[in-house]
Amino acid sequence: MSARQIALIHPARPATILLCLGLAAAALVWRVVDLQVVNQDFLQDQGNARHLRTVTIAAHRGMISDRNGEPLAISTPVDSVWANPQAAVMGRGQWPALARLLDMDPAYLKKRIMTRAQREFVYLRRHINPDLGQQVMALNIPGIFLQREYQRYYSAGEVAAHVIGFTDVDDRGQEGVELAYNDWLHGTAGSKRVLKDRLGRIVEDVERIAAASPGRNLRLSIDLRLQYLAYRSLKTAVHLHRARSGLVVILNARTGEILAMVNQPAYNPNNRGHMRSDHLRNRALTDVFEPGSTIKPFTIAAALESGKYRPDSMIDTSPGYYRVGRNSVRDVVNYGVIDLTRVIQKSSNVGASKIALSLEPERLWSMFSRVGFGALTGCGLPGEVSGLLTDYWRWHDFERATLSFGYGLSVTTLQLAHAYSTLAAGGLLRPLSLLPLKQPPAGKRVMSGRTAAQVLAMMETVVSTKGTARLAHVRGYRVAGKTGTVQKNGADGYSDERYLALFAGIAPASRPRLVMAVLINEPRDGEYYGGRVAAPVFAEVMTGALRLLGIAPDDVPASIRPAHHELGHTVLPKPLRVSSVSTASRRSP
Repeated sequence: MSARQIALIHPARPATILLCLGLAAAALVWRVVDLQVVNQDFLQDQGNARHLRTVTIAAHRGMISDRNGEPLAISTPVDSVWANPQAAVMGRGQWPALARLLDMDPAYLKKRIMTRAQREFVYLRRHINPDLGQQVMALNIPGIFLQREYQRYYSAGEVAAHVIGFTDVDDRGQEGVELAYNDWLHGTAGSKRVLKDRLGRIVEDVERIAAASPGRNLRLSIDLRLQYLAYRSLKTAVHLHRARSGLVVILNARTGEILAMVNQPAYNPNNRGHMRSDHLRNRALTDVFEPGSTIKPFTIAAALESGKYRPDSMIDTSPGYYRVGRNSVRDVVNYGVIDLTRVIQKSSNVGASKIALSLEPERLWSMFSRVGFGALTGCGLPGEVSGLLTDYWRWHDFERATLSFGYGLSVTTLQLAHAYSTLAAGGLLRPLSLLPLKQPPAGKRVMSGRTAAQVLAMMETVVSTKGTARLAHVRGYRVAGKTGTVQKNGADGYSDERYLALFAGIAPASRPRLVMAVLINEPRDGEYYGGRVAAPVFAEVMTGALRLLGIAPDDVPASIRPAHHELGHTVLPKPLRVSSVSTASRRSP
């Protein structure tokens, strides 16, 4: 049958076909309008949700340097390997090769990906060398990507570890300067919008939302040269004497800047796998101890400030012991009648006790408090403790006596050095600073300049051939200092086997520039006196420090020594070297 015949039989069929075709065309046009106009925003959002992503732009942490610009902590670019588990399963045949590159157990890698199969992001390995990162990407495994991050590198290693501290894997400060100045050093991450393919690979940067802002650099008052000198000498001494630990703190006598702070044992912040928690704390701030005879200069200062005593005032220490109630204070030998200078030089506990008991308790407490004992130094580092100085109204006579030679209060090594800086600064207590200063702060007067000068002169005799610290002598320089040998207190009282060896000193004594405190904790080689164990460390470090800083010698013949007046410090006459030698009881030297 021909088409004409069909059309004659069914005249409405062509119109129906044309109507259907028209309706289909209209539906297609409407669908196009619906997709391109009516629902465009919704569909665009759905597409973006599947392929448009916002990613973070890492910002590096600010650099930490010493006072001379030497880097102490810098951030280096590294890569972190991450996976999109939903896409990574398509390349599971290459997981063993990836595990070998990342030095991971293949079973652990498989478990890490498969247990997070519903996620879109999981770290596989953080902070790898960028060269290794390129090898990972060369495997071309679906769903495996790199993320640029920054890792902290500490160029001084364990030499400055306790000052600088370290950061965690997310670049947040955990100890030391890194923690104290985290907000300053920490950068602000940026962000950008990118287009990713179905496997999660970035195919196009769409727009930058916010630029990354790096952290700000920080320059410290620490002098890396002095830090290294102190580190080397302290480590040798701790090893030589088989000590439990050791500390050295060096301050700028004129400004209060902290120039060096060294702990032993130390740790390497670049090697996190071998860190021990008991090695992380900065003992100069956290560990307190009874200062022993290193406190005696301040007992003498309180006596001079009272007006009852002069440097040549005589004290009868016979017969070598002193009864205070039911207790006794003893010297090793009977020094007889001696002046205040000899009390310091010979470290007489009896002499110090008699002086303290002749003063009002408040006067002694006031002197100890004014030089910083019992209070935080405010150096800015985390974890600092204040030590202990009890209220004077609680003191009994025997407690007053023992306080005069350093038992019954507790201090930190940094506090001890800070207190000695008042003697070096002519009676001014300046705040400590871990940042370099352009001008010395005004400071607070805690004793008269005359008293400070008199005590300093007495302390010079300690470093003479007749004093308890002749091993602290620095050739070409006048040194003022004081030894301490402290019996450690335990559950069973004071031990005859556990000691602290201490020395705190100032140089040059005529125009003080540096203050140093040295502590050796529990030397176990048979030597434990501060003058034998701690004083040599002082001498070695101070010798190098004075020469590195170009400080002129002051121990030269009087005929060629010019008069100097520097920062208010008048050259003191070289003290008379007093004869006789000994040690004081309760290990006072």
